[in-house]
Amino acid sequence: MKLLKTSFLIFFMINLGYTQTNKNVLFDQKSMISKFHTIDELENLKKGVLIKLYTDRVNEILTVLPFLALTNEPNVKLSEIGIKENFDHLKTLSKFRENATKNLESTKVLISDFIPYADTEKIIWTILYYEGVIKKIRIGTN
Repeated sequence: MKLLKTSFLIFFMINLGYTQTNKNVLFDQKSMISKFHTIDELENLKKGVLIKLYTDRVNEILTVLPFLALTNEPNVKLSEIGIKENFDHLKTLSKFRENATKNLESTKVLISDFIPYADTEKIIWTILYYEGVIKKIRIGTN
């Protein structure tokens, strides 16, 4: 029983620590795409897969763009870019995340409802365009 209590306490502390550290991060790695495509690769994919790729690219752009003047890197904490991690700043970031999550969900619904009507060629072109934008965002000003 003592082992169970100790294990629970350790799990709780690790979970609390993880939650605390993510509160002050602008955006994390999971919102970033991991692969860029060529036109040939995209032409060999089904429309449903293309729409998923389209959605992922829109997600990254909408997630990173508001912070572009501060950083283009994931997992950057407020303190790392000179912003004090006080209650007001953390509250602002939390409220932004809440609204951004709602916006992203709404955008995903819009994409899943409307983009299937688009020509496959236009979806491919748009994915390649978004990937170009993402590459420029990741390069940054340097």
